[in-house]
Amino acid sequence: MTINTTDGLVRLRNYTLDDCAILDDNPETLESDRFSYFGVPVPNRLRRLVDSGEAFPKYGDLTGRLAVEAQGEFVGGVSWHPENYGPINAPAINIGIGLIPAGRGKGYGTEAQRLLVDYLFNCTTVYRIEAGTDVENIAEQRSLEKAGMLREGIMRGCHFREGKYNDMVLYAVTRADFEAARAARSGTKVSTGFTASR
Repeated sequence: MTINTTDGLVRLRNYTLDDCAILDDNPETLESDRFSYFGVPVPNRLRRLVDSGEAFPKYGDLTGRLAVEAQGEFVGGVSWHPENYGPINAPAINIGIGLIPAGRGKGYGTEAQRLLVDYLFNCTTVYRIEAGTDVENIAEQRSLEKAGMLREGIMRGCHFREGKYNDMVLYAVTRADFEAARAARSGTKVSTGFTASR
């Protein structure tokens, strides 16, 4: 599976064993990425998933992960999982991203998240995609906004990191928002398939 930007600068693709080696050489530490460090990682976890084929999402999967490649080089990964709100099985999807230091600050994260949102709305039936980030992670907040997500609010004390509970900012985009933005770019009429009338 491969998903490209129109200019080919950033693409999402399945992980390879070479990607696993790069991640092994760039472990998350408190010093290298304080927003993604949650303790010592499980050794070879991703490598086992790649070896078994479990790391490769299928179209329509509500859980998955893909590698981020920029200018032909592996720079990190994106992931997604369902978030249920209520007893009806109609989950939102929560997305996340992690880039190695060489991939940060160049706009790759924004493009990767934009590609992932586009992929999920085009290949799943999900209506809402969301992402949360630490209130101090200004770079990721800007990235999510540039990727088309709207800031919805603060989730107080929901994120344990660095020995304390931290606040997070919640961002989201609905299918209606996504289709309206796409229609505005192309000049076409929006048709979401949903209606509020009876």
